[in-house]
Formats: sequence, C-alpha cells, structure tokens
Amino acid sequence: MARFGSPALVGLALAVGAWLPPRLAAQSVSPKKVVAAIERVFGAGLRLDTIATGSGSVLRVARADTLLGFARVLDVRGKDQPISLLVATDTALILRDIDILVYREPYGGEVAYDSWRRQFRGRGPDDSLTVGREIRGISGATI
Repeated sequence: MARFGSPALVGLALAVGAWLPPRLAAQSVSPKKVVAAIERVFGAGLRLDTIATGSGSVLRVARADTLLGFARVLDVRGKDQPISLLVATDTALILRDIDILVYREPYGGEVAYDSWRRQFRGRGPDDSLTVGREIRGISGATI
C-alpha cells in the first residue's frame, strides 16, 4: 500500500513545467485515484512521499529501497475547463506515462486513450513536442 509523506511536494516539476501550459485551479483529485494511476504506471507495493519544489510538489515513487521515479498531479488549461493529469517519469526524468485523472471538456476526450498518450512515452525534458510534427493533434480539440 502506498503511503504519503508531508503535504508539501521536486525535479519533475522543473522538467515537466516546460512542457505544459500554466496551472489552473480545479477541483482536487481523490488520493485513491492518484495512487491507482501511479500503481498502473509503476506497479504495486510502492512507497510514496512528497518533495517540496519552488513550483509545487512532486511525489517520489519507490519500492523497498529502490527509487523508481517521480509523479506529479497537474491541472492544465483545456479549451474552457482545466484537465487534471498525472505525469510520471523515471529517475532520469524520462516520461513513463501521462494519466488523465479528470477530463472536463465536452470534446477531445481522446487524450485519455492509451493510443494517443503513447506518443509521449520515452520523451525527456530536452525533446521537442511540436503538434503536427512529433505530436499528433486531436481534430477539434488541439489548442
């Protein structure tokens, strides 16, 4: 079972922050849903604790004494509504996966599909993410 440390949350915030639009205020996501998303990416039997950063907080993900990576819950701007997502990286800040936790827009729900999220896996903070080149847009939903 995962456990959480202090309420404050590190390195992933800097790497992921350059990729994503500014944070928005949104309804919070339940801790159970966050833990389930992290376990989907990293497997069961995890230990989670929080690391404070200058721009928010990050979850450090470990199993026994082995650091597996980092995860961060973000609220990013959709067309009209915030989208709550989890970004998970390995220890080198290479993206393992993105999990859409709450999608509030009426269109573009395809961003939650594995077939669309797969294009981000393995990307790092120095990789280009240009829609129409490296990233496939979603018709009627790409901003």
